[in-house]
Amino acid sequence: MAAAPQIVVRGRISTLAGDRGPGWVEAVAIADGRILVAGTRDDVDAVSGPRTRRIDLAPDEAAIPGLTDAHLHLAEAGLSADRIDLTSSHSMDAALAQVGDGHERLPAGAWLEGRGWDPDRLGGWPTSDALASVAPGRRIAIWAHDHHALWVSNAALDAAGIDDGTADPAGGMIRRNGSGTATGILHENASRLVTDVIPPPTVETGERAVVALVRRLVALGVVAVHDPGALSLQVGLGPALAGYRRLSDAGELAIRVHASIRAEQLPTAIAQGLRSGDPLGHAGGRAYAGWLKLFADGTLGSRTAALLEPIEVEPDGPLSPGMEFGMFTTPAAQLVELAAQAADAGIACQIHAIGDRAVRTALDALEPTARRVPLMPRVEHVQLVHPADVSRFGSDGIVASVQPVHLRTDAATARRLWGSRAEAHGYPWGSLARAGALLAFGTDAPVEPIDPWPGLAMAVARRDVSWGSDADAFGPAEVVDLDQSLRAACVGPAVAAAEQDRGRLVAGQRADLVVIPRAALDEPVEPGGPLAVARPRLVLIDGRVAFEA
Repeated sequence: MAAAPQIVVRGRISTLAGDRGPGWVEAVAIADGRILVAGTRDDVDAVSGPRTRRIDLAPDEAAIPGLTDAHLHLAEAGLSADRIDLTSSHSMDAALAQVGDGHERLPAGAWLEGRGWDPDRLGGWPTSDALASVAPGRRIAIWAHDHHALWVSNAALDAAGIDDGTADPAGGMIRRNGSGTATGILHENASRLVTDVIPPPTVETGERAVVALVRRLVALGVVAVHDPGALSLQVGLGPALAGYRRLSDAGELAIRVHASIRAEQLPTAIAQGLRSGDPLGHAGGRAYAGWLKLFADGTLGSRTAALLEPIEVEPDGPLSPGMEFGMFTTPAAQLVELAAQAADAGIACQIHAIGDRAVRTALDALEPTARRVPLMPRVEHVQLVHPADVSRFGSDGIVASVQPVHLRTDAATARRLWGSRAEAHGYPWGSLARAGALLAFGTDAPVEPIDPWPGLAMAVARRDVSWGSDADAFGPAEVVDLDQSLRAACVGPAVAAAEQDRGRLVAGQRADLVVIPRAALDEPVEPGGPLAVARPRLVLIDGRVAFEA
C-alpha cells in the first residue's frame, strides 16, 4: 500500500488538466513532492493518513499551478535593485535630478549605472552633455527602458575610447549630431563598446542578488524561470552559469532555472559538451542549461526592430535616412549558421525578434533545427508578425515566447510607428494560439517589473489602467481567454523546456501550487482587476511550503 500523502489541499483548485478548460477539482493529495491524487474530497480523504497536513482553502481562495517566467534576466534583474531607475521620470529635468542624486551618493571613480529612460517620455534623445551638467566627470551608463540603447556620459565615452572617428560596429550605431560628434547614445551592439569596460560585479554580489530576487519571485507565485542570459556578457560560460551551479548544489536556489548562453559562449559550451536541458551541478538540483540566445533585431522603442515595411520617419528619430526599416543586429546568414551549429551539439536556440521581418528571419533559422534539439526552439517577443508567418509557429513546433506586459508600455508607440499594422498584426497572441502555437509568457524583467500578474491580465483584456478608463482595447481580435493565459504562464514554459512533469496539478506532476484570491479567476478580467493585482497567500514548490503570507 502506498504511503499516505504529506499534504492535502482542499478547496477550489484549477489543475489545467487536458488541453482546454480550468480542470477544476475539490482536492489534491501530495506525496514525495508530487501530486498523488487530484479529484474529489472523498478521493483524497481515502488516501490520507493521521499525519497528513490538511490545508483548507478559504471560500474566497482558489489554487492554480505555479507560474514559470519564460523570459526573465534573473541576475540582471537582481542587480538592478541597486541601480538608479528612471522609469518614473517623465521629463528630462526629473531624469537628470535622479542622476544627480545618484552621483552625489557614489564615491569618486565609481561607475553610475541604471535603466529605465524612454525618449518618448523625455521629449527626445538625451545627451552625454546633459549628464555632465549634473554629474561632471562621472562615468555613467544607463540603459533605455528596452535595454537596446545606452545613454552614457562623456567620461564613459572616453573610457571606451569612443571619439568622432570611431566606426559604428556591425549591428550597432553610435548616435551623432550634425557635426558627426557622438551624442552619448549607443544603439544595439554599439552599447558593448562601453559595457565591456565597466567592471563586472563580484561573484558574491551577483549570487546575493539572485537569491534575494528569487525570494521575491516565490512570493509572487513564480516557481521557475527561463533566464535568457546576462545583458552584460563575461568571458567563457560566464559567472551566471557557474553561479547557478553553486547555488543549486548548495540548496540555495528555491526555484528552477533554465539558464541560456550567448553567441560568444557557444564555442566553450560545445567544447565542454553542454547540452540544453543538462543539469548545472548535481542532477537533483534546480539549475539547468537552457538555450543559445541570439538577436535578430532591435526594439520598437529604439526604432531598430527589423520591418518588412518602413516606419514613419520622425524628425528626431534615432536612425539615419535609409534606416526606416530598422536593422538586423545579426545577419540572417549568421543566425542560420549559429542555430545549426548549436543544434548539431544538442543546444536549442532562442532568437530575439520583434519586427515582422526579423520574426520571419528567425523562423527561417529555427525551422531546420526544430525536430532535433532537446528543448523546443523559440522566438522571443514576437511583437509584429506578418499573417503569412503566424501558422509557421504551430506547424514547425517553434515556441512563441511573449511578454504581454510589454503592450502596456508599447501601445502608443506601436500605433504611431507601425500605423494600421500595429493592431492588425501586432502582439498577435490570439492568432498564434488559434494556429496551434505554444505560447510561453514572461516579463522580460528588468525591462519590466518582475510581477507576472499584470501580464496575465493584459493578455486577456489588452487594456491597461495607465491608458485611461475609456481607452479601447489594443487589437481586440488578438485577446486570449483566461484559460489560455494561465496555460501560457504555467504549462507552456514547462513544455518548451521539455519538463513534462510540471505545469499541471494532476497525478504524477510536481506539486507546484499557488493559492490566490478566487476573484482573480471568477471575476471578468479587467485592467487593474483581481487578476492583475493577485498576490499569493501560499506557494508550494515540490510539495513544500516555499511562501506563506
